[in-house]
Amino acid sequence: MEVIVGQELNLTRQDVAGNNGRFFSEALTFDDVLLVPKRSSVASRMDVSLATKLTNNISLNIPLISANMSTVTESAMAICLAQEGGFGIIHRNLSIEREVQEVYKVKRSENTIIEKPFTILATDTIERAVAEMEKHGVSGLVVINEEKKLIGMLTGRDLMFETGGKLVSEVMTADPVVGKYGQAIEELIELMRKNKVEKIPLVDENNVLKALVTARDVLKKKKYPNACRDSRGRLRVGASIGIRGDYKERAAAVLDAEPDAIAVDVAHGHMERVIEIVSWLKKNYGCEVIAGNVATAHGTRDLIAAGADVIKTGVGGGSICITRTVAGTGVPQLTAIMNCAEEAAKHGISIIADGGIKTAGDVVKALAAGASTVMCGNLFSGTDESPGRVIFRNGKRFKMYHGMASWTALQGLKDSDRTPEGVESMVNYKGNAKEIISNLLGGLRSGMSYSNAHTLQELQQNAEFIRITNAGLRESHAHDVEVI
Repeated sequence: MEVIVGQELNLTRQDVAGNNGRFFSEALTFDDVLLVPKRSSVASRMDVSLATKLTNNISLNIPLISANMSTVTESAMAICLAQEGGFGIIHRNLSIEREVQEVYKVKRSENTIIEKPFTILATDTIERAVAEMEKHGVSGLVVINEEKKLIGMLTGRDLMFETGGKLVSEVMTADPVVGKYGQAIEELIELMRKNKVEKIPLVDENNVLKALVTARDVLKKKKYPNACRDSRGRLRVGASIGIRGDYKERAAAVLDAEPDAIAVDVAHGHMERVIEIVSWLKKNYGCEVIAGNVATAHGTRDLIAAGADVIKTGVGGGSICITRTVAGTGVPQLTAIMNCAEEAAKHGISIIADGGIKTAGDVVKALAAGASTVMCGNLFSGTDESPGRVIFRNGKRFKMYHGMASWTALQGLKDSDRTPEGVESMVNYKGNAKEIISNLLGGLRSGMSYSNAHTLQELQQNAEFIRITNAGLRESHAHDVEVI
């Protein structure tokens, strides 16, 4: 892959140093370039594969990740991304308990077999049962005794006309239909069909509860065949920790909820403190670690040496990030991706392009430049799945969107001694995130067909960038018409 400036100068991804290493070559971002169309054998845009890797152990079916920002990703967004084949990362601007709950919600939203179903003792009150169901967002509980042996099932139907003051044992469904732990899923589905039940607890030979199967989860698996799932059929999700304060307690608690990866969330990832924590996570937990953000080959190399499984690339390019104006620091995103991707490839590691993505075309360029996945914040903000309520202003609908280094986010992180490097903003209400995902993937498929790429790997191999002028940028947008 090469970058062509005019017709003569080829730029590689390596930093070209001068002035005793203090001055570097000109850096580019997405609006500075276009991909050159190629002779293509792609007969249909639907023939291309969007499969990629987040890490060497985590495969995705689409290369989209929702940003771990407090106005972008909690469980609803993470579920939406995973159902479509992507990946969401829960932000850390939450109490430890809340972040754990958000991870649990994703991991339990779809399970072929729920290994640790929520339970209640037969001797508990129905008030306690209702509180537990509301806390975990479930419609039923498995009733057990002190020895964890199955006693019955308690569902919303059992509680429908109850007013309180009773024990679970008085209202539960006793002698439920039961399956054997390890029984084939096809047999369990037939058991549900024959007995017209939606939930079947699974027990061992001593009647000790081991797991639960629900009809809803079976149907969801059929509804979302492209979903990103782990080996146990659960949707994949990531979670975030910081580098100060409660990071050790947060890591331990969150990892108990079994996220698929932990993101070390910090604006400047090329810090000795970050390197130490990445090493600590790998040594103590062996989990998949997302580390960053960095914008140079050196930063990429150091985080990989510390044990990072994927590198988050981008400093100062987000729509609500003002690091480049406050701190005077950053690297235009296309050049940052190229430099980091080339270094990461030497070690067999992937990178995430994080920041500056405004359109589907930017997604294509980021992936063509070497990223394996693209992280989106602004594009997924303002949707139904993003946290926060809809705000009405002058007859229009908006949602709040702020940077994780903004004043509001820093207050939530108890990090108010820092100068904010992000802004508070409102974005237009955008509706369902699935529509945004569909539009991005449609543009990506189209861009791949122009580059004669059937896979994302072929896109990177075949991509040829050409630099454009400001006049070329204007020409690239709708012009000389009244847009309706």
